Amino acid sequence: MFSLGSGDIRSAAMTIDRRSLLALLAASAVPAMAFAAQRKSLADPMHLGAEQALIDSGLASQLQKAFGRDTGVAVQLMPGRSGSLLEALERGELDAAMTNAPEQETQLEKQGLAHDRRLIAVGDFVLVGPLEGAGKKAKDPAGIAGERDIAAALAKLAQAQVRFVGPVNGSGAHLGTLALWRAAKVAPAAPWYVESKGNALEQAASEGAYTLIERGLWMSRGRKPLALMVEGDPRMATEVHVMRSFRVNHPAAKLFGQWVSGPQGRRVAAGLRGWRPAPPA
Repeated sequence: MFSLGSGDIRSAAMTIDRRSLLALLAASAVPAMAFAAQRKSLADPMHLGAEQALIDSGLASQLQKAFGRDTGVAVQLMPGRSGSLLEALERGELDAAMTNAPEQETQLEKQGLAHDRRLIAVGDFVLVGPLEGAGKKAKDPAGIAGERDIAAALAKLAQAQVRFVGPVNGSGAHLGTLALWRAAKVAPAAPWYVESKGNALEQAASEGAYTLIERGLWMSRGRKPLALMVEGDPRMATEVHVMRSFRVNHPAAKLFGQWVSGPQGRRVAAGLRGWRPAPPA
């Protein structure tokens, strides 16, 4: 049995008060950040660079809309290719960038040229190409439909020299599939390989050619005469991250990163075909 003196009681009360204050500050940190971001974004919207394929597949645009509804913060999407967007982020021309070029993102982060990199969603690339016929009699020019080994499939394409439309140079798909060509021990080249100057999927469809694209893009914009040829190889996996510039400090950029990588952003990604939410941190 023991008792507390008046000094002990005052000390305990002060400890409780400090804890309550810290809890209150922690709870109010995000709303305060959102308020500052709202005020700033009215005159100067946050500039978010976004890989074009992430916009076309719906991932970037749906995250932008849902974030705006939840926070009231204006975000302006700046479409482009992942490689160019990361260069613009380094120069401070963007507040943040949403890209699917993990290798280039990691290099930028290690060099101290960008920061606060957060995983948003995961997906994969698929190889699509022209398919004639239906059912078991359906065939494609290179005979790769249903192949599970992406390196073997690309090697067959090169050997047959069938037309292949490469993703736009510097895009997330282009950067992500370079390793796949290396795995196939193939250096793609003309005349059978052509680099797209605009939309690789549309060009491949109009020319009856093969191409590699994000699954989310294929599921939202794929069309005949193209069909899914190769999928499921672990080497075809890709990730989408958002990261901030060191050269500018728009208050919405940090808030956006927290939101899209949190439960709200995961719910948006889970509702989109071709994308999966990032696992909780």
